[in-house]
Amino acid sequence: MKNIVVLVSGGGTNLQALIDAEKSGNIKGGKITCVISSNPEAYALERAKNNNIPTMVIPRKKYSDSIAYSHAILDELNNLKADLIVLAGFMTILDECVTKAYPYKIINVHPALIPSFCGEGFYGLKVHEKALEYGVKISGATIHFVNEKADAGAIILQGTVNVENNDTPEILQRRIMENVEWKLLPEAVSLFCQDRIEIINGKAYIK
Repeated sequence: MKNIVVLVSGGGTNLQALIDAEKSGNIKGGKITCVISSNPEAYALERAKNNNIPTMVIPRKKYSDSIAYSHAILDELNNLKADLIVLAGFMTILDECVTKAYPYKIINVHPALIPSFCGEGFYGLKVHEKALEYGVKISGATIHFVNEKADAGAIILQGTVNVENNDTPEILQRRIMENVEWKLLPEAVSLFCQDRIEIINGKAYIK
């Protein structure tokens, strides 16, 4: 049984999707063993506590820079013997000390179809604002591994939704979360925990 550690900063809707999937038996071979938040006020902590999942707060504000903060996160991941780390609305970019210690063991959700609308500065509603500005007809989300570059790791799964004429960034965000993120993130986690993701030449393939 693989130890899954989830890193959060906010409301924790993707965390809830993972909790629900684990409860219903849709995550095979893994268990959420800890939720770590960068924000002591994050509602995601309540979601974890309501489901008897241990929590930890490592406040970003207490550290002088991202390198010091990343080392603090890394120490805890090592202590927890994390097999898989899931970034579920985690609003801090981790230094390469973490990504190099856990290659192809950190999964992130990006609310667009990488390589579109991704990279530094593209997060939250900003992604959907840009997609609508551009006039795309479909959008979606990407579940990918995390490496040293923002949103540049191997793609595991992608899913799409149609963009409607009267969409606002908030409406599009909600459609993508409900129809793609909350379904594909647990699926990717389950595939990882079953050792069904194979990396060949830097690309992820489902076995």
